[in-house]
Amino acid sequence: MKALWGFAAGLALMAGAAELPVRNVTLYKHGVGYFQRSGEVLPGQPTRLDFRAEEMNDVLKSLTLAVEGGARMAGVRYDSSEPLSQKIGGLPLRLDKQQPLSALLDQLKGSRLQLRFGTETLTGVIVGARTVSPGREQPEREQVSLLLESGELRTLDLTAAAAISFPEPELQRQLGRYLEALSGARSTEKRSVYIDAAGSGKGRLTASYMIPVPVWKSSYRLVLRDRGEPLVEGWAIIDNTTGEDWDNVRLSLISGRPISFISNLYEPRYPRREVAELPETAAVAPVIHAGAVAESAALAPPEAPAAMAARPEVARRRLAAMELMRAGEPPVTSVEATADTRELGELFEYGFSHPVTVRRNESAMLPFLQDKIQARKLLIHSQESSIHPLHAVELVNTTGKTLDGGPVTVFDGNAYAGEALMETFKSNDKRLISYAVDLGTRLTTQFDSRGDQVREIHLRRGVLTARTAIQETRTYNVRNVDDKAKTLLIEHAARPDFKLLRPEAAEKTADSYRFEVKLQARGSAGLAVVEEKLIETTHVVASQTPDFLLAFIQNKELNSRARQQLERVLELKNRIAANARQVREAEGEIATLTRDQERIRQNLASLRAVSGQQEQVQIFARELTAKEARIYEVQKRLEGLRKTQSELESQLQALLESIEF
Repeated sequence: MKALWGFAAGLALMAGAAELPVRNVTLYKHGVGYFQRSGEVLPGQPTRLDFRAEEMNDVLKSLTLAVEGGARMAGVRYDSSEPLSQKIGGLPLRLDKQQPLSALLDQLKGSRLQLRFGTETLTGVIVGARTVSPGREQPEREQVSLLLESGELRTLDLTAAAAISFPEPELQRQLGRYLEALSGARSTEKRSVYIDAAGSGKGRLTASYMIPVPVWKSSYRLVLRDRGEPLVEGWAIIDNTTGEDWDNVRLSLISGRPISFISNLYEPRYPRREVAELPETAAVAPVIHAGAVAESAALAPPEAPAAMAARPEVARRRLAAMELMRAGEPPVTSVEATADTRELGELFEYGFSHPVTVRRNESAMLPFLQDKIQARKLLIHSQESSIHPLHAVELVNTTGKTLDGGPVTVFDGNAYAGEALMETFKSNDKRLISYAVDLGTRLTTQFDSRGDQVREIHLRRGVLTARTAIQETRTYNVRNVDDKAKTLLIEHAARPDFKLLRPEAAEKTADSYRFEVKLQARGSAGLAVVEEKLIETTHVVASQTPDFLLAFIQNKELNSRARQQLERVLELKNRIAANARQVREAEGEIATLTRDQERIRQNLASLRAVSGQQEQVQIFARELTAKEARIYEVQKRLEGLRKTQSELESQLQALLESIEF
């Protein structure tokens, strides 16, 4: 009875736990939100915070607590979550998806089972269970074989049983624990964190933490006018999916993407442990402890967002609308932006100056920006597949704030003009947005290419390096059929291997050049973009022909000193080529004479076998002697030519080693 009263008292204490209302909410662009709760606490009374199970990892990673007054923090407790594998690891059951009852009973062989068929109840020990398929047209049947208390062994149809139970209480409890563990693993119910307070009196507790939330989204309205400066209006779209109301909270929106990740801190971990024995039972100790290399310092808790400063004047929020009214144009919007802004390290914060209320499972649109902005209307062409450029606006962020990326609805002349997407950009930065197709302007392109223009020639240690250029020209022809002048920006792709020669680009992005073209009313204009690509080639001069060198000597890009040096090389190359030609002629003559000698020897051999041919034999013998004399003469000349060839090649090699330009 005492234990029962203690359990009841614990339930009453948990039911009476204090709850901290949400005071501040900060939403980020990477899927997390920073929440701050605060309220009074009493010593001995726990404070409860409820979270979803999937939020617990982030809560345990980021929770910070601060207590003021007479109370002090005594500790933090929370509902634990044991892995399913650990919960069911010691139970003799396994339930798979769509597993039949017979498969479960077959795992419990040797256990007692009770079946009721109408008025008859049978109790016995499970021998086995199975699923039987009688035939194609008959449904499957589940059967169990029992050893009855009478000693009879019977096979029973499970589908005919009105009730099935386990007489053994322990088996019933095990099955209940198994099903409870499976249900808990699928549960998405709340998990509670209890903060225990101690001390001598009341205190104020502030709890801050991060949890996953939907990213906040931004959308803009850009108002272009014939008179007065353009206006930009920003709206923030937020979603409250936390399961509780945000009642009069101070809301901040952060533009930026800090690094964030999930670390599994909530689920208990069971590491693998080594088996160790005492020294007297094991020859070698199994564990060796390594020395520490470095110790990490404790991470400081994240700071809560600082209080937001109020805007200096309310009249500034309405300035744009008043100017529109004075100009005689009705304002597109008269909503006031109520967000204060400030730099927050590498991030940017929009803080709403008045409390915000968003109910659970609701979303809200809140105006966070309304200001003048520098804008210039123009056209932009960046798609080669289209002959029409796009209406665009060149924006310079003169608001003094970081503008978060999002869709932009453009109003021109107090009417809807189109839509665009805008990337996040900082104060004083510039962006281009396009919102509609300009059907009054047409653009076509022409392409021309010229190659093999030598730009540089270098010679060092006998290796000639030449840089030749391939020059390409793309001409844009533009026709304006409207009765008003226009400014066109042409985006030309910047290729890494090509250098822009002309004209000079108005600006360059990471992958394109932008050229500005002025179009007169009902006029035409052209733009020729000239680029070149340098190709570097290397050649071993000693192995090249004189004609190859002559082409470089005649190139106008070569200076006089380099030309003179190459002419000396060319002279030697010509002498070497002429000498080589004589060597080939001498070698050819020797080969011809040798063939003639072979023919004469064959004739002599034939004539010696015939009587009366002595005179002819003498003629062939004299001719053979003359051929041999000529071969000797040519061989002597060939020997000299080869020597000269070697000397010339040595002179060429020495000359090439001495030349450098």
